[in-house]
Amino acid sequence: MLIFLFSCKNKLPKDILEQKKMEKVLWDVLKVDAYTKNYFLKDTTKNIVLENAKMQLQVFALHNITKDQFYKSYQYYLANSNLIKPLLDSIANNANKEKYSKYSTGQQADPAMVE
Repeated sequence: MLIFLFSCKNKLPKDILEQKKMEKVLWDVLKVDAYTKNYFLKDTTKNIVLENAKMQLQVFALHNITKDQFYKSYQYYLANSNLIKPLLDSIANNANKEKYSKYSTGQQADPAMVE
């Protein structure tokens, strides 16, 4: 009985992205935000908000989701602290791994990720 209750409790609504997919999409969205903040801020001919929105749409297309699917899922995860914390912890771990693997191989680290 406990196994049944536990498995039902962890089910996401059908229109919410699964954790692994949400993690990948959110990681890409965060990288887009960092990129637009660091690179387009210096270019006064660019509208940062518009450039960020265009790049986010590219991320959503890459992951075969819609903007609405992402933001609905994002709001769902934010409203459920038991789901958002492991998601953000995983993203932070992946960011650290990516940063340190570039340093250890002598590659130039992405300035957007070194803050």
